[in-house]
Amino acid sequence: MPRRRSERAAEETRAWVDVLVRSGLGSPAEVLAQVIEAVRADHPSLDGEQTAASWIATARSEWLQEAAGWTGRTDYDRLQEAFTALEARGVVVLQGCPDHWSARDELARSGSAARGIAWFTAPDVWHAVDEGMLEVNLWHPSTANTAPGDELLDAALSVFATAGLAAHFDEGRIEVSAHWRRRPVESGLPRC
Repeated sequence: MPRRRSERAAEETRAWVDVLVRSGLGSPAEVLAQVIEAVRADHPSLDGEQTAASWIATARSEWLQEAAGWTGRTDYDRLQEAFTALEARGVVVLQGCPDHWSARDELARSGSAARGIAWFTAPDVWHAVDEGMLEVNLWHPSTANTAPGDELLDAALSVFATAGLAAHFDEGRIEVSAHWRRRPVESGLPRC
């Protein structure tokens, strides 16, 4: 029984490594450090560095193989188009933001020029990798959430629709139907 539990735990960690790698968030060194930390914490009987490097290499190889079959624009490309359009409208966009405090601080640094801020966390990205839905927070400059009937919310929903993505507002966030199919590159997206 303990062996099965250990194998199941290792499978769960490997699944997390897969979505972490596919998210493309952070540099290879940052990803390696995160995975080493997780392996050491959750699987102390395994060699943290060796196991992490192996699991990352496997995840990356599978990602490269899968991405080779993607043709045309992916949902990730559409998301980036939408985020660029939001930024052109004065909305700060933070991809893979650690938390709401970081988003609040970035909004404060943007000053009065920002019309608002759209942000989402790494776990939001992991969900989009696995489940095909990205939840995006959208705040006014005051950090108040947008709400139905809000001009800023309507503009954001329009931007997603123009990019070819279905999106709707639900429980304080915008739910965008999108699989995070980012093509593999050597360096990841910077975190806020």
